[in-house]
Amino acid sequence: MTLDVINPSQESPMTMTLYHNPRCMKSREALELIRSKGIEPVIREYLKDPPDAATLGSVLKKLGIPPRALLRTKELPYKALHLSDQSLADQVLIEAMVTHPILIERPILIGLDAAVIGRPPERVLSIL
Repeated sequence: MTLDVINPSQESPMTMTLYHNPRCMKSREALELIRSKGIEPVIREYLKDPPDAATLGSVLKKLGIPPRALLRTKELPYKALHLSDQSLADQVLIEAMVTHPILIERPILIGLDAAVIGRPPERVLSIL
């Protein structure tokens, strides 16, 4: 379900999507903050419905960060796949996140032209 919210600076509809893990406290806190502002984002439980490589590339572009900055380095696949190897190409890192979505940092709030990683959760407020 999407909710069109009028962005006062643009006066056009804006749809927000939250890459969410309901088991993650930070993700739940970010969702609560978003809802406290009267916005009901599209919830994408990315562990159940991982993004494809093109979608993840688009998210990275909106975030303005390289793939390595989106990796969760303490997850088992990070170590098992030797993703700390700095010589790995960006596409290899993206494919690893597509195959093992647990590697994707969370939560991510995505708007029309920008996105933000909600760590700490208050960061989501910067694009509302």
